[in-house]
Amino acid sequence: MQHRSFIITLFLTIIGFNMKAQHQTNGGYAAVNGLQLYYEIHGSGSPLVLLHGGGSTIKSSFGRILPELAKAHQVIAVELQAHGHTLDIDRPLSFEQDADDVAALLQQLHIGKADFMGFSNGGTTCLQIGIRHPALVNKLVLLAAAYKRSGMPPGFFEGFENVTLAHMPAPLQAAYLEANPDPAGLQRMFERDVARMKGFKDISDAAIKTIQAPTLVINGDVEVILASQALELSRTLPHARLMILPADHGDYIGEAGAPDQSGKLVPLVTAVVLSFLQG
Repeated sequence: MQHRSFIITLFLTIIGFNMKAQHQTNGGYAAVNGLQLYYEIHGSGSPLVLLHGGGSTIKSSFGRILPELAKAHQVIAVELQAHGHTLDIDRPLSFEQDADDVAALLQQLHIGKADFMGFSNGGTTCLQIGIRHPALVNKLVLLAAAYKRSGMPPGFFEGFENVTLAHMPAPLQAAYLEANPDPAGLQRMFERDVARMKGFKDISDAAIKTIQAPTLVINGDVEVILASQALELSRTLPHARLMILPADHGDYIGEAGAPDQSGKLVPLVTAVVLSFLQG
């Protein structure tokens, strides 16, 4: 019976994917930990927090799927330090600090528990929320989440040694400037994200094993996070399911910088995520 219910949910979500979502949007800025943190609220229902990837914005990471998610959830989408509408401040950029900022935002919004979905760097931040603020977490959805340096392809970290803003995907640059038309801010975000990735440190298996929330791990088979690491992460988390797709980085959510912009997997992945969150 549960299998039949899942198939029905999947079918209805896919065929309705292109229908216009009916939801209200509001948001603004919250003063958290010395930062003016930008957020948006879409739809109604159980809270779902969206955390974008590195060098990204709400729109560039989740613009394709957010309207569908907001049909079933109160979506709280955040732009983290130095990204999009949220300006940088003079403090280190870290996944731990991002996690603390999101927790402080939810406290201000009087949200005691939520689901969290993060893409790429946002997935790593979700892991830190699960570790540092477990009482806040209902379920986690991790899309291409890094947690060990060994989980990236050979040469990944060496590639940051001589990288410049010109190497940043043009759609992500455009998305930043749409949110904040300041080229100096774009350069600052780029430098911050590069420095963070160059200094990336493993999250220990012991820390991962403290996360008790049910978790869905999603990864492409040929993307920046190796599928083998997604498998390892799913086996290290106490309560995780795994979905490996024939896809590159962000193809399956319609991310603005994704190599495949056809987005054919997007309705399927959205349906699976909604089914997991509602299960």
